Amino acid sequence: MFLKKLKTLNFQALIFAGILASTTSFAQNKEEEKVKAAAAVLDDFTGAQQNIPAQLLEASKGIIIIPRMINAGLLVGGKHGKGLAMVKRENGEWSDPVFVTITGGSVGAQIGVQAVDLVLIFKSDKSLLNIEKGDYTLGSDLSVAAGPVSKNASATTDYKLEAEVYSYSRSKGLFAGVTVNGAMLDVDTRANTGLYGSKAEVKTIFTESNISSAAVEELRRKLNDFN
Repeated sequence: MFLKKLKTLNFQALIFAGILASTTSFAQNKEEEKVKAAAAVLDDFTGAQQNIPAQLLEASKGIIIIPRMINAGLLVGGKHGKGLAMVKRENGEWSDPVFVTITGGSVGAQIGVQAVDLVLIFKSDKSLLNIEKGDYTLGSDLSVAAGPVSKNASATTDYKLEAEVYSYSRSKGLFAGVTVNGAMLDVDTRANTGLYGSKAEVKTIFTESNISSAAVEELRRKLNDFN
């Protein structure tokens, strides 16, 4: 009788372990799809006639990529999107991604719903390294300016790094004028747990993590080769 119960318990444990592994794998696949979507956004920007100047990205210390942020408005507008953030480590390499959300509203003569790809270029990595401590409001806690563009990303571009963050947005392959002032940045804890596990801390991911992921490696390569 005891052996029979033991076999039953072992069988149940195996089933539970299988379900847990399957759930973890599904979560990782879901988050890797987000990484692939971010890489696709970079491809879209790279293939455009007007582009993010390579010099600006080289001088930057961090980046946020939000694929298909929803920008909706009917007099009072609202924004919501999920994406990822990466910082440039001391050795010049881009970190593993930390998943983030952006939410916020604006007031003005707006109507309709628009999906835009948003890229935020950070002059410093300080804000991103400390983003886990609380919400950051763009335009208030962090100064934001529309980023300069270049018809040739490798061409010399004259710009002054007066703002802390430079924003770029595109809709259906065209540059879109989207105001992000007033929007809040926050950590997407659930997404980070899905890829890294329950003990993942933002600063650790940025500074130490080196996850084995083809999608992350491809995104990092696209950032390194951006020109």
